[in-house]
Amino acid sequence: MSADQQTAWMRAITVGFLVDGAVAGLLGLLIYRVKRIDRRVVEVRNTLRAAETNTANAALIPQVANGVEAVLAEGLQHHLFLGRVVEKVKR
Repeated sequence: MSADQQTAWMRAITVGFLVDGAVAGLLGLLIYRVKRIDRRVVEVRNTLRAAETNTANAALIPQVANGVEAVLAEGLQHHLFLGRVVEKVKR
């Protein structure tokens, strides 16, 4: 084998190693990113499940609002009544 052929083979082997290294690095990066995406998908799924659990009783919100309004109306009636009674007592 001539010196030129040997140099060409060495360059080809060197380029092959460099390409293999680049491919291995890119595959490692791809694997890292896929694992990170998998973790985040699980986090999103868990968040959505928690949101579903939190809003499962949302149908009760109007009933609670009606109850609060009834309590406030009753309190207003007491306030008005006591205001009239206290004014009469002061006279």
